[in-house]
Amino acid sequence: MQISEAESLVMEVLWERAPRSAEDVMAELAASRDWREGTVKTLLNRLLRKGAVRAEKDGRRYLYHPLISREDWVTGQSRHLLDRLFDGRLAPMVAHFSRSKALSRKDIAELRKLLEELDDGR
Repeated sequence: MQISEAESLVMEVLWERAPRSAEDVMAELAASRDWREGTVKTLLNRLLRKGAVRAEKDGRRYLYHPLISREDWVTGQSRHLLDRLFDGRLAPMVAHFSRSKALSRKDIAELRKLLEELDDGR
């Protein structure tokens, strides 16, 4: 499922705690975004049409719930990135980041540990 950057900000609010009203989402994003209520409602409606959230009537307002987990969304986005840029292969992506010096010593240590765990599991 393709979710835009703006839609993903709304989803992050819902993943953090749901259900939430459009007003709740707007209040949460107010500090970081200069969005109006109409913008948030438009994004929520897009997410409804995509099947990423559901809405339930609560008096005069709607409460929104995510229908996809953050983990599932991240997995899909990661797979899409790997497929699109690195022919679906992880090693060329890691090599790219290592050549561009985007890996810190901590990143390298974590990768080593992960590779050891993977190797021990086989």
